[in-house]
Amino acid sequence: MKLALYPGTFDPFTFGHLDILERASTLFDRIEVTVAVNAEKSSLFTIEERCELIRKCVRHVDRIGVAAHEGLIADRAKQTGAVALVRGLRQVSDFDYEMRMAVANKELHGELETVFLPASGTRAFISATIVRDIHRWHGDVSAFVPPVVAEALARKSAD
Repeated sequence: MKLALYPGTFDPFTFGHLDILERASTLFDRIEVTVAVNAEKSSLFTIEERCELIRKCVRHVDRIGVAAHEGLIADRAKQTGAVALVRGLRQVSDFDYEMRMAVANKELHGELETVFLPASGTRAFISATIVRDIHRWHGDVSAFVPPVVAEALARKSAD
């Protein structure tokens, strides 16, 4: 079975993330959405909340798992037996960073490949940062995130 990891912070999980995941699910036997713990970033959602929201968003997609991970993604790939990392590209500027990461991960784990998937249409303009900004100013995020995430963001506003 070919396992791929789809790593990211997913804070919050967007329709862009979902698009990449759904398309990647047709290429691999199994995909783990690997939710990164990043101590240098202050997150809107806790790691547990992000994992649970993603699980709810991907129930309709077969063979998808969700796990939190702190550390090098190459180490997680070795631990799980993953053969590839899935990365979405929204625009040309994403490629420079993602290519450097792919080369570093290949050095750390020689058998690990990185598969780049371009964002689809209007999904190319969605980012978690934009969603957080819209949310911060009490804008409507429903065009950018699955309903369960929009509901969780609304609850965050009410807190």
